[in-house]
Amino acid sequence: MHTTAHPPLASRAASEGSRQVSWLDLLLPATLMAICSLAGITALGLTGPDEPRYASIARAMARTGDWITPRLNGQPWSEKPALYYWLAGIAYRIFGEGEFAMRLPSVLGAVLATLAAAWAALRAYGLDAARLTLFMLPATIGMIGFSHSAAGDMLFTALLAATAAAAAEILQAKRPGLPSRIAFGALLGAAVLAKGPAAVVLAGGSVLLWALLSRRIAAAFGFFHPACLAAFAAVAVPWYALCAARNPDFVRVFFFEHNFQRYLTPMFQHPQPFWFFVPVLLAAAFPWTVLTAPLLLDAARAPKSSGWRDSPAMFFACWVAFPLLFFSFSESKLPGYMLPALPPLVLLLATALARRISTQGAPPHRWLVPVALSFPFLALFSGVWLRQLPADSGLSAPAASSALLALAAGGGVVCALLAWKHRERAAIGGIAALMAALVVATASTALPTLDPYLSARQAAEVTMREAARVTMQEAAREATQTTAREAGPGDPVFVYAADRSLQFGLEYYLDRPVPDWTASAPRPAWVWTTPARSADLERFGGAVVRKLTQEAWLMRINAPGP
Repeated sequence: MHTTAHPPLASRAASEGSRQVSWLDLLLPATLMAICSLAGITALGLTGPDEPRYASIARAMARTGDWITPRLNGQPWSEKPALYYWLAGIAYRIFGEGEFAMRLPSVLGAVLATLAAAWAALRAYGLDAARLTLFMLPATIGMIGFSHSAAGDMLFTALLAATAAAAAEILQAKRPGLPSRIAFGALLGAAVLAKGPAAVVLAGGSVLLWALLSRRIAAAFGFFHPACLAAFAAVAVPWYALCAARNPDFVRVFFFEHNFQRYLTPMFQHPQPFWFFVPVLLAAAFPWTVLTAPLLLDAARAPKSSGWRDSPAMFFACWVAFPLLFFSFSESKLPGYMLPALPPLVLLLATALARRISTQGAPPHRWLVPVALSFPFLALFSGVWLRQLPADSGLSAPAASSALLALAAGGGVVCALLAWKHRERAAIGGIAALMAALVVATASTALPTLDPYLSARQAAEVTMREAARVTMQEAAREATQTTAREAGPGDPVFVYAADRSLQFGLEYYLDRPVPDWTASAPRPAWVWTTPARSADLERFGGAVVRKLTQEAWLMRINAPGP
């Protein structure tokens, strides 16, 4: 195999050895990461159908001690691999019941993704790029949102970012050491445990795209080094082998249905247009989205320079471009699919910005000013996106969110003035701090109000309170009867024509199956339904007990008379 006299990727790591890192360089990004990923982590209950399902599986693993087979309501659930369940199950045993334990793995993933991207920036571009990456990445909408999610998306993203950093480390060395090769294989194996074969596809496709564009095919074969393969197999293979051995349907359900069919067919009902992921990725990079413009300008000029093929920028750009292209062809599209492209994208944005700050004749304020002004712009047009909130929540009118909007607009103007006065670093820190402040403000004001609309947590609490009330009433009426029925919490709970997010959420918070109600269902019972379908239950003697929201009503169906 032909080898080159110099590494496939250029590196500035050697020139950074004598530069000093102050305690502020560590404390400020650490504080920012903690606020952006932890603030409001329990302000919302588990949302959507996925969070309560994954949390239920993790809780079941922790309770039963079966860390091999994921189970939902006692039945094998082969949709996702086990890494998230393991970490959430361990957190459950340490911290107990609650959203904090179930979302902690995503918080750890956000920290790992940020550190991996900053490390890659440090090794390839130097300390200034690493500093900006540490400030910019945790403050993006994508990282904030998914770090508050009880799911495996952030873990997958973090492990792929770390895999890319390890791959860059290998390509920047004349003779890659054994530790970097083992790290690459182990991190990729862990990514496979987080999400499945998509990890190999995304990492392999990104490296292959880079090899073709840079004409470094031989360098790509270096990732098949025995140390890489052995580390990958040692991490990824055991769980898959054990789960397949214990569950005969695992291979078919996991690989064929939830990977190949999910990609090739719209069977999971997530169709979107081909261009869907472009605005998703741009939105995930907010507030730094405007910086994609100078990045694209740099990319257009890159082929004119002599060393563009050896540039780390092209390598990391491939880790952005390949996921974007690959998932754009998928018949099933969800916003989380673009999350792995976010860390390398922000790394490139930070690198381009650092270069403009340190280079004369390329003033960065012309780009930082519109970045800062994007906050008052969104506040100005807040009516457009506030109308998407539930009308009866009281948050859909701009006046209800005036303090939050004033913080966004005023903070954005201040940061824009700092940038205009050529205080670029202060402006960047101010923008990141503004995002952190908005996270805290949103978590303390808007999210508790939205909780009953987005989560089943309050619905479960209402069910238990009403059940306890009925139990006390019936116990009082039957106090003289030796055969008084134990009522209330022991009565079954159902949903009828309700959103499946409410159904799965109730199952988690009530810690019991919550099936669909039918006319043959046992009575007395509690049923969560919608106003439009409440009349169906009234024909069976049902009565509305509590109207939690405009679309979530609790009804009580008593036992039929003698």
